[in-house]
Amino acid sequence: MDDDLADDIRDYAESDMYYPKRYKVRPRVYFIIIKTEAETMLDFKQKKALRPAPVENRDHAAPMLVRLNEEREGWYEGALDFKRVVLIPSTGKHEYRDTHFVAQCKAVSGMECYSRIVDYLRTRVDGRSQFPSAKGKNFKFKFLGYCK
Repeated sequence: MDDDLADDIRDYAESDMYYPKRYKVRPRVYFIIIKTEAETMLDFKQKKALRPAPVENRDHAAPMLVRLNEEREGWYEGALDFKRVVLIPSTGKHEYRDTHFVAQCKAVSGMECYSRIVDYLRTRVDGRSQFPSAKGKNFKFKFLGYCK
């Protein structure tokens, strides 16, 4: 144990983070520190010192699927990262390229915004292009406002 390790352990003990801290001793051998508010080892094993999850505001707490299907007619901005098939003129071969596409459209929900964007792109890019799921991390949307 050296001074850097001791300082790191002290910083961890004084911080408000409760995730386990792992230190590598040698290959496949680790020293793990677990911070808890349990009084005894038995309380820790029976999970009697669990901390309540922090309450966040509605936008972050709502599951993505609920926000995706929530009906609010108006303008949406959708951003989609997808794999586009493009021709390389020098070789005559095709390759996948990561492509970022952003569009604003009128829709009833985030899901309809996704559908409109994908339908638009399907008519304008190679049919072998790959589009992500609306529920994944490669599609983001935000409600811009109500239409008149």
